[in-house]
Amino acid sequence: MNWILSINYFLHLLATVVLLGSLAGVVGLAFPALSKGTIDHNQWLSIQKKLIPWSNSALIVLLLTGFYQMTSDPNYNGFFVLDGVWAWAMLLKHIAYAGMIGISFILQFSLYPEIDRVALLMSQSAETGEAERAVLLARENRLLRLNLGCSILVLLFTAVMTAV
Repeated sequence: MNWILSINYFLHLLATVVLLGSLAGVVGLAFPALSKGTIDHNQWLSIQKKLIPWSNSALIVLLLTGFYQMTSDPNYNGFFVLDGVWAWAMLLKHIAYAGMIGISFILQFSLYPEIDRVALLMSQSAETGEAERAVLLARENRLLRLNLGCSILVLLFTAVMTAV
């Protein structure tokens, strides 16, 4: 038994649960609560900011452990060698993963600072920013759902690879 590969798979699965759990929790629970008014915008941002380090850590663990798994797999025949279903599924999985990283980057370095800016404006003037905040929250909802979709695609392509 290869203990290094076993531990690698365990860490990979754990990171998957952390990432998908946080995304599903935000999209399925927290955002509907925000829409219904059972949590306020400050609580929403607090939840999001607490999840960022977990999501980032999970993405890094997935990258490192996934690379080791890929190169250890007997179906892997080299960089960009697309010689079968497994290789194509791996390529599509990497594209979906890159989408997840891109969306996370947009959320963390573009959208969340914009939401913070609007919240600051709204704290200074009650009339300012309500429409802009609604637009930003709708954009965030779309990006979070897209990120969850990319995550599900990663799982789908993993299933295809496993079945080959």
